[in-house]
Amino acid sequence: MAYQGTRQITVSKADLAHLGEGSVAYLREMGSDELKGKFPGLPEIAPNTTLWALFAANGQPILLSDERDRALAGALENDLIPVAIH
Repeated sequence: MAYQGTRQITVSKADLAHLGEGSVAYLREMGSDELKGKFPGLPEIAPNTTLWALFAANGQPILLSDERDRALAGALENDLIPVAIH
């Protein structure tokens, strides 16, 4: 049987905003300057400090760690599938 056509799938911005919600978290290594805007109420961090940040699929911050493995464990403890952002 031959394929007869194409099928276009339309995804709204609202649909994309909720994609992975409650099941996916992303892990990212970030510098102290970049973290200030992402984690409200974050105490002062020494300049040039690098930490691992875990975010929900919608961008909500979940946790910070000085070790990648601890951040990954945080995702798994919350039944989230971690993905890395480079």
